[in-house]
Amino acid sequence: MNFVSVRIITADIKPLVRFYEQVIGKPMTQYTDDFAELHTPSATLAIGSTRTLQLFGGDDVAKAASNQSAIIEFRVDDVDSAYQRLADFLGEMIVQQPTTMPWGNRSLLFRDPDGNLVNFFTPVTPEALKKFDE
Repeated sequence: MNFVSVRIITADIKPLVRFYEQVIGKPMTQYTDDFAELHTPSATLAIGSTRTLQLFGGDDVAKAASNQSAIIEFRVDDVDSAYQRLADFLGEMIVQQPTTMPWGNRSLLFRDPDGNLVNFFTPVTPEALKKFDE
């Protein structure tokens, strides 16, 4: 089995697509007005409008802008440089400035326009680097 993607359901797809394009620095592929994807070498971030819920069984399958348990994580080359590049853009959406975590990653935590937590991180200790090299 391979983990392939995470999909965010949103009531307004355009601002979320623009946000992720800005923070990632790459365009998303928007297949329809209701669905877009950002492909990375390891996984895909998908964004779907609430209208796509009908394809999965109805409006009650998921609720837009209500995530309170998951963090969307991206490994970046230099989290401090990412912070410098994005600090003004993110403004009050920043939850935590770059901080080195006990498990060896340096982490920048912020929210997207729907309130989802996003973590940009860079492994900085030998143990963390080894984990990602496996």
